[in-house]
Amino acid sequence: MSAPTLHDFQEQVSELILRHRSVLDVLSKFGQTGAAVNRAVAKAVTECGCIEIQASKQHYSEEPELETAKQLLESHMDGAVCENCRDVLKAELGRNLFYMSALCNLLEIDLDEVVKAESDKCSTLGVFNLT
Repeated sequence: MSAPTLHDFQEQVSELILRHRSVLDVLSKFGQTGAAVNRAVAKAVTECGCIEIQASKQHYSEEPELETAKQLLESHMDGAVCENCRDVLKAELGRNLFYMSALCNLLEIDLDEVVKAESDKCSTLGVFNLT
């Protein structure tokens, strides 16, 4: 059996969502699940300790070379997410994706089209798309 597409997932969400049919409910759940993702990352740092955050000012190169910039910029994260934290993060990201799909359904936006448009923009703009 092949992996489900974003379109398949979006249709599945449409069939499952009952309680949160209002756009206001979906928006609040989408925000709540985004916060839960942030919290899961924080817990990986503060409770588990599998990752550490060592943040400081980013040092940008004066050279316009992209590869040089990639080498200089830091993620500010040390370590690797353990299996337990990875499972929690995947579950929270999945819930967030569920409500993103629900919002797309309510707004009649195809999630596949959103991903394709963003990918096309990244391909077209290249380094000028950096944020």
